[in-house]
Parts: sequence; structure tokens; C-alpha cells
Amino acid sequence: MKKNRIIIFFLLFALVGSLFAPLTAGAVDLAEVSQLVRQKDVDANAALLVNMTEDTVYYEKNAHDKVYPASITKVMTAILVLEAVDRGDLTLDTQVTASSETWLGIPSDGSTQNIQIGETMTVRDLLYCLLLPSANEAANILAQTVSGRVSSFVDLMNSRAVELGCTGTHFVNPHGIHDENHYTTCYDLYLIARHAMQNETFRTIVSTDEYTVPPTNMSEERHFANTNGLLTNKKYSGYVYDDCIGIKTGSTDAAGYCLLSAAERDGTILISVVMGADTTVDDAGTHRKQFSESSALLKWGFDSFSYHSIMDLTDPVAEVPVTLGVDVDSVLVVPGESIDALLPNDVTSDAFTSTVEVVETVAAPVTKGQKLGTMTVYLQGQPYGSVDLVAVDDVEQSAFLAKKQEIEDFISSTWFKAALIVTAAIILLVILRLTVFRPRRRYGSRYTGSRRQRNYRGGRRR
Repeated sequence: MKKNRIIIFFLLFALVGSLFAPLTAGAVDLAEVSQLVRQKDVDANAALLVNMTEDTVYYEKNAHDKVYPASITKVMTAILVLEAVDRGDLTLDTQVTASSETWLGIPSDGSTQNIQIGETMTVRDLLYCLLLPSANEAANILAQTVSGRVSSFVDLMNSRAVELGCTGTHFVNPHGIHDENHYTTCYDLYLIARHAMQNETFRTIVSTDEYTVPPTNMSEERHFANTNGLLTNKKYSGYVYDDCIGIKTGSTDAAGYCLLSAAERDGTILISVVMGADTTVDDAGTHRKQFSESSALLKWGFDSFSYHSIMDLTDPVAEVPVTLGVDVDSVLVVPGESIDALLPNDVTSDAFTSTVEVVETVAAPVTKGQKLGTMTVYLQGQPYGSVDLVAVDDVEQSAFLAKKQEIEDFISSTWFKAALIVTAAIILLVILRLTVFRPRRRYGSRYTGSRRQRNYRGGRRR
């Protein structure tokens, strides 16, 4: 029984590890079991689709390859600013004045809201400038606000990326202007986005289609639209996807056209990463594939995946020997609950294998539903889920067999055997005492009659 529990523990440990590392070596490759996944292709250099709600990878293409994030970098910048707000270092209404590093490393053709050195606006307004029209100078201003210098903020970006689990990311600036040493991966961008989307302020900002910054000490009001074509037609027309809730565009010559996006349907959030897509022009117009490929990928994810029950709760999977039962010497076990797997719609239960671990025997009485083991289900040799195995029937205990077993247990108990040994030893000692070690009696004495007769000196009687 103890051995079985140890085996079950290690199976569960392996299961937990596999669920938290969907793209690591040895993980399930859905393309091998699903034609839906195998035939899916995204027209971009790299792509990834993950169910953020379940942390389950639906699709990946070069997901761990090095890519340039361009302005998607600003998601990490926003994370650090909002974490400073959560700590109380800042508030969204804190007034910030643009200082000397406002235009550090920013070329003249980069995206901007023309915030001038000496101009003052709130942290909230700067975040909207950062994330909707992708103002590069807003990234520098916010970096200085959090860390004092842009370089110190970049160090914070890199350390935070490691804390979030990123293994292929390195930042050299807070805005994403191209640098050979400024890179990431699709999977790392998912980790960053997953964390960012847990912040309500971030989600509110990136799902906003347009925003107005009030007049400042150096500017009239600014009105701008979100650059995410899945959210609004105000910047790019013809790509709106109703389920979209964010997140961020990015493009440079080296990165190509990129989009980190999120969509929600029936409480499920999917995050899509499309990197290095093309923009083409033909007679029908301009085709911005970072948008069309992203919306198609998100729609495919919602339509192609669902929960499947991968076991029948009525089919017995093992038989456990029963002792002390009334006219019963075994009991059948079935899964105590279903394992519902989030899978492509064309994957059936036939794709799964299972192992069963049950107790060697069980003594009556047995109660229907009593746990007697565990079944672990595998997909491609990787643990996918585990469930208790329970008895299908009650088994009544035989009073006669129970008493007989009680007597046998009593007789075979260690202390009873010890008592028998002690008793036998005592009996043996008594026997030895009465036989071997008994003192011997001496017969005959100088005072006996015969001795007295030999020594008699009396006269003879006449």
C-alpha cells in the first residue's frame, strides 16, 4: 500500500511539471495527434497561440526562436510603471515633467506624440500615449519616472523578465527601437503579456480604441487612436475582431510587422503572438497580415478547441481482491470522476493511454465510492491527468471470517509469540529445576543401625 502511494505521488509530480511547461522538451505535440493543428499555418516568421485561462498552448511556430519585439517592448515598460503604482511609489495622477532623457535613442521617424522637454502630464496620460499610439518618448519619460535614469530602468526590465520566466529575452531600451541586442521570443512575450493582462488598469488601457489627453502646459489636447487594427478601424480599416481585448502592435525593418493580441469569449482568454508578418499591396488594396493572421489564429483557437471527457465512468478498469467479505472475494473499481481535457476537436479518447495503480487487497467492509487506487492518463507518453479509482459496490463484512481473522492476527502477533516464548522458557526452567538441578539426597550414615551394630561392645546375653 505504501509503495503504491509513492508511485502515485511521483506520477502526480510529473503531471504538474508537464502542465507548467507546455513547450519544453518531452511535452505533448498536438500536431502529432490532431490534423487540425497539423494543417494550421500562420503566414509569419514566428507565432504562438495560448489559452491564457488554462495556460495551454494551442499552436506554435518557431515559438522559442529569437525575434525582435519592436514596440511590443512597451508592454514590459507598462508593467514596471503599474507595479510602481501598486507599490505606492506613484499614482496614476502623479504629474510628471519630461526631462533630459526624453528623446534618448529615438530616431526622428519613430512613433511619437511630440512630448517636449519641460512638458507635464499625468502617469495615466503617459501610459495611454505609450500603449495606444506607441509614443517612444513616453517610454523614456516613464522609465525616468520609475528609476531615475533610462539605463537603470532597462536593468529593471531585464531582471523582471527573468522573474516572469523569460529565458530568451534581453532589453536595451524601454521603447523597442531596433538594436541587435534587444530581442525576445514568442513564448517569452506570452509570459510578459499573461502577467500584464492580470492588471486591470493595463487591460483597460490596451482595450481602449481612442483617447484624449487634456491640454498641458506646452500643448493643446491630444486625441489619438489605438494602433491595434483588431480593436478599431480608426487607424487601420477592415480588421476589427469583436472578441479582441488588446494588446500591442510593433514594427521595425528588422522585426517586420508584429502583433501581440488577446481575445475573450465565454470567460476564456486567448493570447496570440504573431511576429514578422508581411504587408502586401495588390489591386484589392493593402493587406496587413499582422492583423489578418492574428484574428484568423484567434478565431481558429476558439473554434477548434473544446473540453473532451477522455474516460467512461461506468466501465470497470480493475478488480481488487477482498478479504472478510460475505460471499464476495473481489470488488470492481471505476474512475471516481471524469478527466476533461482541453483538446483539438478532432482528438478522441483513443489517443490516450493509461496506467492503473490499486491496493493489493482490501478488507471488508468496503463502501461504494471508497478510493482503492489511482489511474493516470497519458497523451504521447506524457501525463495528462490523474483520477481516483473507487469501488463500484458495497461489500459486507462476514462476522465469522472477521472473528477468525482476529484470532489469527492475535496468534500471529509479535507480542503473542513473545508471550509463548517466555512461557515455554519458564516451563523449561521449571523442568530443569526439578530434574537436572534438583539437590541429591544422601543415603546411609554413621548413625545407621548397621554401623551401630558393628561398633557394639555390649556383653552377650546369657
